Parts: sequence; C-alpha cells; structure tokens
Amino acid sequence: MQSFEQLGTFYLGRTFDLEARRRSDDLVLYDAKDLVTHAVVVGMTGSGKTGLCINLIEEAAIDGVPVIAIDPKGDLANLLLAFPELRPEDFRPWINEDDAARKGLSPDAYAAAQADLWRTGLAAWGQGPDRIARLRAAAEFAVYTPGSSAGLPVSVLRTLDPPEGEVEPELLRERIGATATSLLALVGITADPITSREHILLSTIIQHAWAHGRSLDLPTLIGHIQHPPVTRVGVMELEAFYPGADRFALAMALNALLASPGFASWMEGDPLDISKILWTPSGKPRVAIFSIAHLSDPERMFFVTLLLSHVLSWTRAQSGTTSLRAILYMDEIAGYVPPVAEPPSKRPLLTLMKQARAYGVGVVLATQNPVDLDYKGLSNAGTWFIGRLQTERDKARVLDGLEGAVGAGGGAFDRAAVDRTLSQLGARVFLMNNVHEDHPVVFETRWAMSYLRGPLTRSQLRALRDARAPRPEPTPVTPGAPAPPPASTPTNPAVAPTPASPGASAPPAPRPVLDPAIAQFFLPARADGPPGARLVYTPMLLASATVSFTDAKAQVDTARAHAFLVPLGAGPAAVLWDKAAPYTQPPVELDAHPIAGGVFDPLPADAAKPRAYDAWRKEFVDFAARSCRLDLLRAAPVGLLSRPDEPEREFRLRVTIAARERRDALAEKLRAKYAPKLATLQDRLRRARQQVDAQQHQAREARAGAAVSFGSVLLGALLGRKTLSQANIGRAAGAMRGVGRSARERADVERAEETVEAVQARIVALEQELAGELDASAARFSPDAEPLETVTIRPKKAGVQVRSLVLAWAPYWESAGARTPAFAPRQ
Repeated sequence: MQSFEQLGTFYLGRTFDLEARRRSDDLVLYDAKDLVTHAVVVGMTGSGKTGLCINLIEEAAIDGVPVIAIDPKGDLANLLLAFPELRPEDFRPWINEDDAARKGLSPDAYAAAQADLWRTGLAAWGQGPDRIARLRAAAEFAVYTPGSSAGLPVSVLRTLDPPEGEVEPELLRERIGATATSLLALVGITADPITSREHILLSTIIQHAWAHGRSLDLPTLIGHIQHPPVTRVGVMELEAFYPGADRFALAMALNALLASPGFASWMEGDPLDISKILWTPSGKPRVAIFSIAHLSDPERMFFVTLLLSHVLSWTRAQSGTTSLRAILYMDEIAGYVPPVAEPPSKRPLLTLMKQARAYGVGVVLATQNPVDLDYKGLSNAGTWFIGRLQTERDKARVLDGLEGAVGAGGGAFDRAAVDRTLSQLGARVFLMNNVHEDHPVVFETRWAMSYLRGPLTRSQLRALRDARAPRPEPTPVTPGAPAPPPASTPTNPAVAPTPASPGASAPPAPRPVLDPAIAQFFLPARADGPPGARLVYTPMLLASATVSFTDAKAQVDTARAHAFLVPLGAGPAAVLWDKAAPYTQPPVELDAHPIAGGVFDPLPADAAKPRAYDAWRKEFVDFAARSCRLDLLRAAPVGLLSRPDEPEREFRLRVTIAARERRDALAEKLRAKYAPKLATLQDRLRRARQQVDAQQHQAREARAGAAVSFGSVLLGALLGRKTLSQANIGRAAGAMRGVGRSARERADVERAEETVEAVQARIVALEQELAGELDASAARFSPDAEPLETVTIRPKKAGVQVRSLVLAWAPYWESAGARTPAFAPRQ
C-alpha cells in the first residue's frame, strides 16, 4: 500500500467502488495547500461527517497547522481523547455507560471492547499507537467554553480594550463595528451598522475611547451611553439623533445583562487574542476548540460573531502566502450564514471565504441542513465533501451549490452523473469534488485516531480540562531587550541599584543648594512608608541616549532609546558605571520637587561642579557603546533574521510559515520532477496489463482447441472404430500440437505477469524514492532543523547620541539603619 505519511498531505481514506460496495487499497491523500481555497462538508446525521472533519483536524495537527474549531454540538472535544497506548483504562472514563447497558456489558468490559475496537480499526487503516503519539506531540489541544468554567474560560469583555500597536483605519473600523454588533446581539438587538442608532452610538463611544488610548468595560460603556463623551453624531446634535430617554432604555438593557448572575463567567479567562490562541507562547501549534453547546442562541450568535470578527482582523494583518497557515472550522453552520437573512455572523464569515485564502487561512464549514446555507456565498469553496443526504430537496440544493463552485473554477459539471453518485452513498462514504483535481473521487473515510464517543457533558469537560489543560510556558524574551540584571539590581525603577551610600560617613541632611546650571530631578516616591521610617534621597545620575544599530549585512538600521540609573561614589571613581541599571520609566515620571519632609544624603564634591557633567557625558558614550546591544535571532535553514524588538514567539511563527512555503515549493518541484517518470511507468504498466489480458485470451483459445481435438479422437474411439484411420491419426497429432501451443501460451502469460510485477515494483521504488526526497526536504526546512542563532549587533560610539545626563535623587525608606527603595511609578 502507498505510504500516507507524505509531506503536506492529509490522509483521508481510500477510494470506494460504489458498484462493488467495497473500498480499494488506493489512498486518498488531500494536498494541504488545496484547503487554502476552503471546503464545505455536507451530510445527514449518521453519514460520518463529524468523523471526516475530525480526521481533517488530526491531519492538520500532525502537519503543524493550528486550528480554531467552533463546536455547537459539543463532540469536537473528542479530539482530546487520543490514547497512544490504547489501554481499556484510558477509555473507561469516557465511555457511554448507556451504550454498555444496551449491549449487556459492564462498564469495564465495554471499555475493553472499545479499546479493542479502536486498535483493530486503526490497524485496518495502516495506523497504530505510534501515529497517535505523533498526533499528541505535534500540537496542543484545548477546549474553551465561553460563558462557562467547564472548560478553559474566555474573557470576551477584554475585547473592549483598544488594539495593540498600529492598526490600519479599515481594520480598526471593522473591529469597532464587530464589537458593537456583537454586544447588541447579546441583548437581542439586530442592528444594521448604517441605519441603527444603537450601533452608531456604541461605535462612536468605542471609537472615541480607543482614539484616546482608553479601555472600556461594560459598566463604563453603560455610563457613556447615558452621558456620551460627544455632543454631536455626524452633523446632528446628540439629543436630536438619540434622545436621552431612548439611550436610557439601551443602558438598562445592557445593565440587566451585566446584573445577571451568569454573566460574570464572560469576564474571566484568556482574552480573545487569535495569535495567542493559535500558537502557544513557545510557538507550538494549538487546536483550539470553542465549545458553545451550553449557550443560548443569542449568546452563541454573540460569541461566534465576535470570534469571526477577530479571526478576520487577525487574518488581514498577516502577510500573504500560498501555504496553509491556519484553519477555521465550524460544525453545524446552519443559522450563521443563511440564504436570505443577515445575522451578524454572516458578513465576517463570507468575507473570510472571499479574502482569507490570500493569507493562507483555510475555512472549513460543515452542516447537515444544506437548505439553510447561502450557497451563492459559499460557491467559491474549492473542495466539497458530500455524504449521504436525507431528502431530494437537500440533494438539489447541494447540486446547485456544487455546480456553482465547479463553474466558478472554470470546470465542467455533469449534474446527472453526480446525482446518481450521491444517491448511492452510504455511511462514511463521501464524494469529494476538488477544483484542483481533474475529477471527483468517491472514498471511505479512514478510522479516526481520536475516540469518537459523542458529545461530552460539562463534568467530563471539566475533568478533561483538569487532566489536559495547557501548562504555562515561559514567556519568550524579546530579542534586543536589555538583559535583566541580577535579583539584587532589578530594572524596575521602584527597585534601583543599591547606591554607594555616600551618606555612610555623614548623616542625611537637608536638600543641598546647587548651581542653577546643574539640572536635577526627583524620582517619584510613595507617600506612605513603613511606620517610623524616614524618606532619604540619594544622589544618582540619570543618563539617556538614542543608540543606533547598523549592520549592512544583516540589513539592520534602527535606533533605540536607552536610559540608565547610575550610582555616585566618593573618590576618584565618582560615577560607578559598572553598577548602572536600565531605567524603564519615561522622563515624564520625574518630579521637579521632592516630597516634603524628605532628607538628603551628602552630594559628592564632583557632582556639585557643572563641568563634571560634561566629562561624564563623554564617559556615558563609552559606557553605552560597550553595554548596549541589539540581539536578533537567525533561522539558518530559511535564512531569516528577526526584526528589532520582534518577540521570539512571533519570529518563530514567521519562520514556520517561511519554512512551510519553501517546503511546499520544493515539494512541487520534486513532484514535477518525478511526474514524467511515474507517468511513463504507469503507461508501461497499462500496456503490460493489456499484454497479460491478450496472452490470457490466447491461452484460453489454445486450451479450448486442444480440448476439442482430444474430444474428437476420443469420440471416434467410442463410436467403435477399431483401427486408427489416417484421419484419426492426424487429429491425434493435431491435439498434441494444441497441447504444446497451450503450454507455450501459459508461459507467455507468466512472462507478461512477471513484466507487470516488475513495472509495479519500479513504480513502488520510484514512489519511495520521491517520499524519501520529500522527507529530506521536510527535515531540511523544518523550523526545528537547527536551533535559532543569536546575532548580536553592537553600536559604534558615533551611533550614541546623548539626550540627557542629569542629577537624579532616588528615594529610599530608612528604618533602623536599613534602607528599602521607595520608588513608585506614576499612576
């Protein structure tokens, strides 16, 4: 059997002969890149639709492709029930005890039967425990339950925070509109973004807050609805556009939502950050299952719309690629993209279907009710998996959608032939129409590696969460960030480097009088100290500079701001550069005056001389050139270098996409290289099989002729001829010659069959050779082929531009001769 562990391919099953009602040994391997043009899965209950989709997700996980799966029924959590050892005790907590009772088995016996069933089923499809272990190791699996603590909770109200970083105006408008639409859907208001007063008001409030860098929570939003931060909406006065009494009704609706006991669960858990959901902090792909079976219809619509909008915003922020970057899968899509109505979820979903392919995001939609789908909008799906359908009406709608998809791809569609095929489909047998292939394929789905026990209860989800919850991973360090100092010298300005304590030889005194030419500032201090402690200000230097890092080979040309807090000492080494620590707070955090009641350590003599600061500026240039560094990461296999300030996680994700693109490109070249050879061998195999058929036909004729000749001779003898006539002798001789011809024909058949076997062996060898080269290319371009290298870029003195070097008074609490930092960042 052909190997299914091939580069960038999904093992879905084997071809199926509808006339003979049996499957063949020919594997159905789906090219992962084809999923970029999206897929639709249609089939009635019992058709095997969920099993097929779970197979798709399993194959994506093995290939390192992350998945977001929306699960309205609650059975996609079965993906977490993959047991490499296939022990009965692994199955025992998850079996359906009602099924065991119906079969007259104890739970333990039924669990053992299920383990045997899965082991046997997997083996029949060429799979085993090692492939399940590979699945478990390839990706992290997690079940999120918005609005519930049964699985991993999701905090949807964190989506009212402004987006991080620079966001394109169009994306920002879409994000604001999706947030407003989702909130209104949650309180039962179907709002049009163009004509709805509620939608326009909420969008205006959110936009105003985000434009000023402020976050919103629901209580604040309710307050802004009653007292908006704007007085005009468009060209109309606020009261004319949306009177206060009407706004109060909207505020009361949202307040009722906030006051409901179950709403607190919507404010707990991980934020809806698509990048962090798709990949773990270390860059490992994740299969994130959002189980929404427990939600009401308005809550489902609210969450699905919000999630789709965030996926769309994230997708548009990615770079273009032809490789599969991620998958969005939704089971039971009926109601979210209907043919006539316009629910909030329809627009972002259809937009994803139209635009996501350019960014490598594949959308897979599944339903058992094809009449409820907008097939006009979904007609650009490149792959259709069609299983057994319930009614002729369902079949007609599927044929309409499939005809539109094939027509959009420029292909020919034989509606009558497809109709006949659909009428013969059985359980786990699907018709796959892929616009990237020459003709449709009928196949039987392979055995799922995950234990398909059906929907899980909340208690089972909770147990699954406790047993398989993602473990926290260390947060990657941003390349180029200053290395954190030891614990004794933290970088937080509230815990400064321990000063040289110039006051050790003299007690603290009032603030010294200095030359006006010396700039001095005060680090902010907490006003409430320990009982009986006094506030003491210690003199330090606060030096800041803009440091340029340039490297033509690495194509780096960037500048970064660096600031250091440096203790002062007595004697020749007045400035203790070796004890300098990074200062992370902005200059606006400095005060011009100390806190009343504070006392001051004595100031070193040099620090009271203005000219000393000029010398120290030059020393600071040397120090910054030695101490500042820009650390970048390099992935040698794909020749990528991280960008300045790019987190390691984001760089690893970029490397993963680049590696997959290069892997896919090389795979296409290899397949193109081997295609003519395989085609030639296939043609030789076809001719050899034709020769076998011809030789077998001649052998049958020779055997028949010999039999007739012998029969004639025997018949003459039986009729009483006692002597052999000349004719009988001739017939006997002819019969013997026929026997010889028959033997020669059998030999010819054997030689022809040997030729077929030889050609088949060469085909297998060539396929194995191709698979070997594909595996080698996969290893070559694997993101983990070589560890990331650190490339350090150091500045030149000419690249250090000093911005300021001032006297900074650092506050400490002193009690019983011991000092503790009193820094307090500005709130």
